[in-house]
Amino acid sequence: MNELLELTDEIAARELAPTADRHERDGTFPRDVFRTLGHAGLLGLPYPQRWGGAEVGYGDYLQVLEALARRWLTVALGVSVHTLSCHALATAGTDEQRDRWLPQMVGGDLLGAYCLSEPQSGSDAAGLTTSAVREGDGYRISGTKAWITHGGVADFYTVMTRTSPDRTAGITAFLVPGDAEGLSAATPERKMGMRGSVTAQVTLDDVRVAESRRLGAEGTGFRIALEALDSGRLGIAACAVGLAQAALDVAVQYATQREQFGQPISRFQGVSFTLADMATSITAGRALYLDAARRRDEGETFSTQAAMAKLFCTDAAMAVTTSAVQILGGAGYVEDFPVERYMREAKVLQIVEGTNEIQRLVIGRALTS
Repeated sequence: MNELLELTDEIAARELAPTADRHERDGTFPRDVFRTLGHAGLLGLPYPQRWGGAEVGYGDYLQVLEALARRWLTVALGVSVHTLSCHALATAGTDEQRDRWLPQMVGGDLLGAYCLSEPQSGSDAAGLTTSAVREGDGYRISGTKAWITHGGVADFYTVMTRTSPDRTAGITAFLVPGDAEGLSAATPERKMGMRGSVTAQVTLDDVRVAESRRLGAEGTGFRIALEALDSGRLGIAACAVGLAQAALDVAVQYATQREQFGQPISRFQGVSFTLADMATSITAGRALYLDAARRRDEGETFSTQAAMAKLFCTDAAMAVTTSAVQILGGAGYVEDFPVERYMREAKVLQIVEGTNEIQRLVIGRALTS
């Protein structure tokens, strides 16, 4: 594990940190970074070695995500989304399907997007209306997906569709190529933060896919989607911890160097107590996501723990980045320091992969059912 983290830190310091500010300022997507990570073996960490993965435990994979997020959230979240996009193929696909596509996915040659949300069905994932209708030896897919990370730049889309009217048992997963005729992406969203990450609506207008691109049996897509989201929430939790750690690092350095009234501001109780609270939240969040990952690795149920980790870690990231801006004062509000960007980026983590209100709903139901 130490060697894996050392490799991640080396790549992050060389490839991510020097260009993050520029890409976020200009709103440009760093596609080549994902090829670099794939060639280094960092895009298929949880997946079997047979298809080019590393077959490492989920806890190790999440620590890699945290390390990437500490340098650049756009890339870390992109890796998490890509891993999420591969999940349906890796877990529900046939060996023939995995042999055909998975090696290129985990190797970085094919970048993925996960298509579940729609303009009118976000938190209500089972309310999707995108349809897949049988036609000959394949299907025709029509509908619009919303808030799609990598929308328009992905090489493949894992698309959840409706194949029957049944609310949950009528959903089916498909692997749609990015260059499929009839598939198009809208102008990317103009976002508060994570501007280097492309987010866009994706429209499928009578997109024809062969039956060989259906992942699992008809009607199993909702289960596949929820299983993927449980793991994806842990990815977001790890990203949140990495972002919060980056904000704390800047705040500590600034507080020990900035002097007021003849001494570093870190010596004032108001500042030191805030730093202590920030560090405690980060450490608690890390322990929470690692515990959930342990349960996943040991084959135990972890859905509730994933919701807890996602909820706590992303709320903590919002609080920690806000505190970092406050500690830096005026310097924290300008782009000379990265904490203003960290604060803007933290907000989206409370929304993606299920809003934190949905996480509370999941946790509450587990307690009372």
